[in-house]
Amino acid sequence: MRVLGVDPGLTRCGVGVVEGVPGRPCTLIGYYVIYTDPNDDLPLRLVHLDRSLTDLIAEHRPESVAVERVFAQHNVRTVMGTAQASGIAVLAGARVGLPVETYTPSEVKAAVTGSGRADKAQVTSMVTRLLRLDAPPRPADAADALALAICHIWRGGTRARLAAAQAAVRRGGAR
Repeated sequence: MRVLGVDPGLTRCGVGVVEGVPGRPCTLIGYYVIYTDPNDDLPLRLVHLDRSLTDLIAEHRPESVAVERVFAQHNVRTVMGTAQASGIAVLAGARVGLPVETYTPSEVKAAVTGSGRADKAQVTSMVTRLLRLDAPPRPADAADALALAICHIWRGGTRARLAAAQAAVRRGGAR
């Protein structure tokens, strides 16, 4: 399974592409950070983010997209920008018919480190180790995006199979 992970941000949006199957080591395909200029008007920044994500999806042809779920922060301005970037990421995947799954930061941390309370350094260290990289992905937004993709491969694949089985039971297809 090839997954495009997105750590949404309006100024810096991390994107990571990983391939793998649950329970096995994953393989790095690539990682990126999409930057937008805080001095640009919001619509221009969102269009740039959308075009960049659309281009990366077309280039890497993932089977699904994993996006970090926005959580409440004390800084409303920061959470608004993150939420807008998150919406663009969800839209970019959905527009081309890809399944899109969202994960909380705690779910991602638990998937890659074993602890939902891990800090950024621990996540980066584990991503580096899990993908067998020579150096940590920089900046941290890229490492977080890769962690999202790994999380989806390890947890989302199971989640999708369970949802499909439940849907089949509701339709009367599984006996």
